Order: sequence, then C-alpha cells, then structure tokens
Amino acid sequence: MASDLDRPGFCLVDYVVFAAMLGVSVAIGLFQSLRKSSGRSNVDSFFTGGRDFSAVPVGLSLCASFMSAVQVLGVPSEAYLYGFKFLYMCLGQALNSLITAVLFVPVFYRLKITSSSQYLGMRFGRGMQLLGSLQFIVATLLYTGIVIFAPAVILNQATGINMWASLFSTGLICTFYTTVGGMKAVIWTDVFQIVVMLSGFIAVFIQGTILAGGPARVLEIANNGSRINFNDFVINPQMRYSFWSFTVGGTMVWLSMYGANQAQVQRYISCRTEKQAQLALLVNQVGLCLIVSSAATCGIVMFALYSSCDPLKTGRISAPDQYMPYLVLDIFRNHPGFPGLFLACAYSGTLSTVSTSINAMAAVTMEDVMKPWLITVSQRKQLLLSKLLSLLYGLGCITMAALSSLLDWGVLQGSFTVMGVVNGPLLGAFVLGMFVPATNKPGVFSGVAVGSCLSLWLAVGSTIYPPSPQIMGVLPTSAGHCLASNATLNSTITVTESSILASSVPLDYGLQNIYSISYLYFGALSTSAVVLVGVVVSYITGPTKKDSISPGLLRWNLEQKTCNASCHNLNETTSNNPTEILLSPKELFATADKHDVLLNKVDV
Repeated sequence: MASDLDRPGFCLVDYVVFAAMLGVSVAIGLFQSLRKSSGRSNVDSFFTGGRDFSAVPVGLSLCASFMSAVQVLGVPSEAYLYGFKFLYMCLGQALNSLITAVLFVPVFYRLKITSSSQYLGMRFGRGMQLLGSLQFIVATLLYTGIVIFAPAVILNQATGINMWASLFSTGLICTFYTTVGGMKAVIWTDVFQIVVMLSGFIAVFIQGTILAGGPARVLEIANNGSRINFNDFVINPQMRYSFWSFTVGGTMVWLSMYGANQAQVQRYISCRTEKQAQLALLVNQVGLCLIVSSAATCGIVMFALYSSCDPLKTGRISAPDQYMPYLVLDIFRNHPGFPGLFLACAYSGTLSTVSTSINAMAAVTMEDVMKPWLITVSQRKQLLLSKLLSLLYGLGCITMAALSSLLDWGVLQGSFTVMGVVNGPLLGAFVLGMFVPATNKPGVFSGVAVGSCLSLWLAVGSTIYPPSPQIMGVLPTSAGHCLASNATLNSTITVTESSILASSVPLDYGLQNIYSISYLYFGALSTSAVVLVGVVVSYITGPTKKDSISPGLLRWNLEQKTCNASCHNLNETTSNNPTEILLSPKELFATADKHDVLLNKVDV
C-alpha cells in the first residue's frame, strides 16, 4: 500500500468548494421552511409539496435521488472493469420509465394517495399495507446505510478525510434540511445537486481525456483492452453484465424502484397534473441517461489512463469503488478546487438519496401506521409529529451506516441487491393488485412470502459463495508498467493481487451455478415468483370477483369513476367491500382480516 506521502490529497480550496455545496443544500432547506405560502402548514403539503410541482424539477429530483450516490462512485469502476456495455443500463432505465408512466402513474395519481402502500391496503386489506410499509422501511434503512457509509469509507481511504466525521456530518445535514423543509426542500435540493453531479463528471472527462492524449487515443486504448464491448448478446444469467441482464434484470430492478417504491411514487404524485407526472418520468429518463453515460465514460477514460498501471493491483487503493476518487485526486492534483468539486459531486448523490429516504419513511409511517390513531389530532400537531419522525429516521439511517461496515458488497451491487431482495416481491404484489383481478389475500401473501425467501436465499448464497471473476466476466487489467516514469503516477509501489481476484469458497457445482446468477436478476426472479405463486394460490383458494373490487384499483378500469384515497381510506374500511363504515382504531386492527365482524356492523 502506498504511503500517505504518495497519496494525492486535498488542499484548502477543495474543502471550501465542498463546504459551499453543503451550505447551499442547508440554505435550501431553511428557505423552504421559512417561506410562507398557503396550504403549507399541513401533513400532505410536507410530504407532497402541495402537489403543485411541474415536470422539470420533479423529473430532475427523480433521477438525482435514488441511485445517484452509487452511480457517482460505482458506475465508473464497473465500466472500468466490465467495459462500455454498461451503457445498456440506459435501455433498462428507458423501459422502466415508459412502463411506469403508462401503467403505474395513472393508478397512483388518480387515487390521490400519499403512501404507495395505501394501494396495497385498498386492494388487499390493512395487513398487506402494513407488510408493504415494513418491507419498504427495512429496505430503505439498509440501502441508506450503504449510501452514507460507502462514500465515507471511500473518501476516507482515498483522501484521508476522517470517516466518522464524514458519515455523521452527511447524515445530520440530510436530516436537518429534510426535517425543516419537507418535500419542497428535497426536490429543489435535488435539482441543485444533479447540476453539481453532472459538472463533476464533465470536469473529470475533459481533464482525463486531455491527459490520455485525446478522444481518439482513449477509444484506441479502450478498444485494445476489450472495453468497447457492445456486441454482448450471449444469454448467460451468470454473466454479471450483458445486454440481457440490463434489459431484463435491470428493467425489473428499476421498475421495483419507480413503480412500487414510496420514495419515487411520492415524487411524481407531487406534480400538479397526471400529464405532468408522466412528463416528469421522461425528464427523469434524460437525466438518468446523462448520469449513467457520463459515469461510464469516465470509467473508460480512467482505463485509458491506468491500462498499464492498475491502482488496485498496485495497492494504491483497496477496493474497486475507490477507483473514481483516486482518479480525480490524481489528475487534478495541480488544479485546486476540482477535487473538491468531485467530492461535492459524490456527496450530492448521497445527500439527495438520504433526504429522499428520510422523507419517504416518515410519510409511510404517518399514512400507513399512525393515521388511525390521529383522527382527532390537529394538522399542526400531525405536522410536528411528521418532522419528529424525519429526525428519528435520520438518526436511524446514521446508525445503519455504521452497521453497513459488516457488508462486503460494492456500492452498486449492494444497493441493487437490497432493492432486488425487498422491492422485487413488493413489485409483484402491485402487479397482482393492478393487473390480475382474481388475486385474493391468501394469494398475494403467499406470493410475497415465496418471492422474499427466494431473493433472500440468492442474495445470502451469492455473498457467502461469490462467483469467480471469470464467471462474472471481469476484463483483464495490468500493472506491468508501474515502474516506468509516468506524468501522473510517479511513485514506486509493490504489486499486489486485486481483491476482486480472490477465489470463491469451494461449493457444490450445482449450487455454485445458482449462486453465480447476476445480482441484476434477483428482483426479476422474486417478482416473477410472487406473480406465479399468487395467481396459483388465488385460484386454488377462490379467486376474487372483479365486480367486488372498487373502481380505480385495477389499471384496466380507470375509465370508471376513480375513488380517491379519502373514500378508500384503509383506516376506515376493508379493501374490497364497497360498503364504507367508520371503525375505531381498535376495531380496525381486529377486523383487518375478518370480514365477519364488519358484516355484523352492516345492516344487509
């Protein structure tokens, strides 16, 4: 490992640039908190911004939030190791945006819900609503822990910044401006942060291309190193990245985040009209493609610079996720301020994601868990409670970030695995609810149970028995010229083996084949299992009659008058019974899965 003296570092200007970015984020939260406007002092406004946003800011917020933190640090290293075929991710994202806009947005928007889990309650009862909320909170806490902890570790090892100071400051800042400003603070902060992210990528691309000898030289080196590899159509589920893993597996993972995840649903239902919500997804798609293509291009430029002196093999970095921070500190060592811009770029993604998660978890808890007990509580007290929940979840995210050190995943793989394992089964529940009228409660519960067990089994197995680099399709790197004079790499380091070349634990050949399946397929497999088991069990136990499902819950009957969340209120009624009746919280929990009690209260 290189000594600290050999490692490029930060100067005062870099810290000033970084601090300025954090200051702007905090200022946006304060501005939205102090800003006086009609309708702001209620819970719905806090979580949806008053449902008065246009498509552009919401679209930018959508693409800036969920995956931006891991893309800033994870995508360049994955493109460096697996090639430019990573751009096929954009195709999976495009398919997701189209499917979400056409099939999911009309249902959520017309129901005027605040929590996506409310839909599960309307369709399958309160038990399914609470299960959906619990799975979302667990997934979000795990994911947010990865998002906060991973950049802190990476930047600590690459720059020497104290890891724990980085971790706690990031979490506290996000918690602060989300708590005081609500959804408006989150969305407008996201707009600012996506500009910062793209600016950082553009600066890295330009400087790296100049040092490599120009665009033609970059493409020549990348082609010679097999990094220009778009012609990869082999159907092999064990290959980590391919055309099929991105278009099939990637589409399903992204769909689980946009079509069923509270954090994203909460954003596009904050638009002023349904058309604006659909347009926001198109704006989001443009932003996603810009982020992914910029990050992947930086990975190819990085390979052009380090094709003969890989910093992971030389011991200058200790994990693949550190490639990008090291590159920036290396190529900008004589340009004060630019490393600080990249640090701002990486942390913009983290701030955006964490603020999204905190606001979404607070919304789910208020709407799905606590609302039955708050019928007589004033809007002012509910708003204060919402902010308190945001504060508590922020502290919970920081705690999970500290515990995330136990996970030995890369940033990108860790985030996609968590979403595939937890959100994949939830997506299956939404698909059953919206598109399969025959689905009943036993069917959806059985499907979610089987799908969750399947995805969890695959995730745990692939973690304990990781596939070999050869199976995953890792492309070769070299450290053969590290002893030669180099304009940007000027220290002599002993070559060590890459951590990614560590051999897998010996395992039965059949199970090894199963555990070697690309993590991008985890979500697709779990969603498919939920739908298949849900349909079979529903028909065995007695399918639900279509005319017993309230209008607006099926995608195909939206031409009928849609009943919004207030008349479907799951805190007051059961899911498929058209008779509306007010129940106390105690009766509500007692009758969530027992229609006989409800029938005793209804004069039929």
